[in-house]
Amino acid sequence: MRDPTPARTLVLWCPDWPVSAAGHRPEEAVAVVANGKVVAASVAARRAGVHPPQRRRQAESCCAGLAIVPRDPGAEARAFEPVVVALEGFGALVAVRRPGWAALATRGPARYFGGEESFAVEVAGAVEALGERLGLAGASPPAVERATLAGDWWRIGIADGPFTATMAAQRGCIVPRDEARAFLAPFDIERIGSGELADLLRRLGVTTLGGFAALDETDVLARFGPDGARLHRLVRGLDGRSLAVRPRPRDLAVETLLEPPATDVDTAAFLAKSLAEKLCVRLAGEALACSLLEIEVETSTGDRLARRWVHDGAWTPVLVAERLRWQLEAWLTGAGRRDASDGTTERIGIARVRLSPAEVVPDTGRQLELWGRPRTDDDRVARVFARVQGLLGPEAVVRPLLVGGRGPAERVRLFPFGDPLPTGPADAAQPWPGQLPCPNPTVVPQEPYPAEVLDSDGRHVGVDGRGTPSGVPARVAVGGQPASDVVAWAGPWPVDEQWWDTAVRRRRARLQVVTVGGEAYLLALDRGRWVVEGSYD
Repeated sequence: MRDPTPARTLVLWCPDWPVSAAGHRPEEAVAVVANGKVVAASVAARRAGVHPPQRRRQAESCCAGLAIVPRDPGAEARAFEPVVVALEGFGALVAVRRPGWAALATRGPARYFGGEESFAVEVAGAVEALGERLGLAGASPPAVERATLAGDWWRIGIADGPFTATMAAQRGCIVPRDEARAFLAPFDIERIGSGELADLLRRLGVTTLGGFAALDETDVLARFGPDGARLHRLVRGLDGRSLAVRPRPRDLAVETLLEPPATDVDTAAFLAKSLAEKLCVRLAGEALACSLLEIEVETSTGDRLARRWVHDGAWTPVLVAERLRWQLEAWLTGAGRRDASDGTTERIGIARVRLSPAEVVPDTGRQLELWGRPRTDDDRVARVFARVQGLLGPEAVVRPLLVGGRGPAERVRLFPFGDPLPTGPADAAQPWPGQLPCPNPTVVPQEPYPAEVLDSDGRHVGVDGRGTPSGVPARVAVGGQPASDVVAWAGPWPVDEQWWDTAVRRRRARLQVVTVGGEAYLLALDRGRWVVEGSYD
């Protein structure tokens, strides 16, 4: 079957979006880390040699003073929402693959603005202006990274189909129609998007996208299957996929005017309670649930204050009213008075309150307990946690999620309470060669602290490449404390991670020890030094 003609597509790509969403500028040396690996690095960090998917310690050794930031997918999605809204202002539906990547068809907007180049320039101007308002702009990137349609934190590209447009965005250029194959030809085979297929093709001598495109389509289908054939069409410029655009949200916002302006929390909260009920009724009528709620108020002095709240579940009128009350209380307490021209002090009131569902999802209902009783305990806990977050910030309350990994610290990720948890494959249940056997440590420190393992002669105990210890562990000292006698030990369990890549290869050996005082530790030998990765009760 002949592929449909690829639609002309504009892609906005933010290469370091996890860094930008964390509030750091390009000139700061910052690396965003997840599961012990770098997932994004700032311009300054890349200049020093930091790049994904380096290990954290390797990145720190490349760049002195490197700031390490844990990844927060929920915060990345929330921070990217204003960018998507700005793109929707050009009159086209926007497709969002992940925070930091958005695309839209150029057919209508390009005609309105007088061509694709003019349209791209308009989008670039809007994105750059938004970045200045959000504090995302920074020092200009080095000359090698400058491009026609590129800023400090964003890149724009236009081409036939999303795949080629993404490659064009990396270069910051516009690829003319029907020239996608020639444009893609020089790119490295790793850009194909499938690490397993790219590794196989490289071993077969195919190192570029052009080399892969030159293979016979029938042979590719027979050798690599349907997935390989699909990627083969992409590198030939036959990207006939349609954009999975997100539906344009309806105007579900509700608001109320307070006349005269309310100067105390009780009055404002009482009037806003009916507003919360009205919003929930409107959402229920559309079979929608709000996942991101924006509270906006306008004061009697004309100032506009806005805050967004995330809740993992359906918003009820009680939850909306509570959060609205907390927010109004914080605003009125922090900026509730001003000095008048006559020297007196007057209270600042709230003249308008607006509730707007910034993100909506299909309402799938809620689970009730036996005999239809609501889960009041869970709701009470959620309200308490939300209250703490309102006082201390979203990061004040986090919840763990078990993920895949070998070491105990690698198997747990923390997410702010209320943020939706990842819905991808449960890699925690997948086999992980070299994973620590049960039981797992009951206490895992945020950062491993040093330890020392000695044999009966007082010599340092090491582990060779075959996993054999150089001596029998007889004494162990942790955290600078005096050494204790070892009464039992197990291991070592060696693991050689990514041995095929010398740049990121990491060899470790883990050992379980029990001291004469009853303390039990999980130790790891990493780069010739023992560290404590966990302890057992």
